[in-house]
Amino acid sequence: MDTELARTFLTVVAAGNFIGAADRLHVTQSTVSARIRALEDHLGCTLFVRNKGGTTLTPAGRQFERHASTLVRTVQQARHDVGVPRGFRASLTVGGRFGLWEQLLLHWLPVMREAAPDVSVRAEIGFEPDLMLGLVEGRIDIGVMYTPQSRPGLKVEMLLEERLILVSTDPAAVPEPGPGYVLIDWGPEFYARHSASFPNFIGPGLTANIGWLGLQHVTAQGGSGYFPARLVREHLDSGRLTHLKAAPSFSLPAYAVYPADLDPTILDPALGAMRRLAAAAQEYT
Repeated sequence: MDTELARTFLTVVAAGNFIGAADRLHVTQSTVSARIRALEDHLGCTLFVRNKGGTTLTPAGRQFERHASTLVRTVQQARHDVGVPRGFRASLTVGGRFGLWEQLLLHWLPVMREAAPDVSVRAEIGFEPDLMLGLVEGRIDIGVMYTPQSRPGLKVEMLLEERLILVSTDPAAVPEPGPGYVLIDWGPEFYARHSASFPNFIGPGLTANIGWLGLQHVTAQGGSGYFPARLVREHLDSGRLTHLKAAPSFSLPAYAVYPADLDPTILDPALGAMRRLAAAAQEYT
């Protein structure tokens, strides 16, 4: 079987519809439809029920999902193993959200290199949909993210619980979104709790999907926003930012996601280092 068909199938499952899958695969919707038809013809069954709300898996589709994940991951793992640089016994690809690389995974890199010097490490930045797809396809060995999805063959482990706090360049600012407030996309749960806490908030003048971008803007131009306590520690200590303590804080769990069958001689030192650094970061929050 052409693994491209299985990969397209898994992308449709992750996206929830053919249009979203086409966007992620950078192909046309008709190409996605043709690939799924070819796969269904090859298997002799219908994999998706198509409706206005998107696509849902048939019983046959749910059964095939596990096999598709195994098929794609096996091929990707073979490429991964064959591509190990000379002088190393293995390679490890770690992907994470930008904010989780800052002062966490960046600190993990040298620790991992020391703990397993014979393992080549590849570092990637991405958002949850791309990270999850990379894990399913076997392109990523460990994904660190805020909102993982449950997928066959993958383990999800909470690393730390971020504390999002409202900070401002104005020490006298009121403890709520005001002029110069930047709304950061920390995920749907944050949006729900933010809306409940500030029902009269009419909307931000600036929204950012990366915390680092919003923080750079606030520190350069003035304003306020919700950021993980560990990321604004230096700014609070220097007095460039003030924690508006009367404002509510929000929790944001961060998770490590990895294949259940990943080689423990590679996984154990990698996760062990992540856990230690996450515990140290948790102490400040």
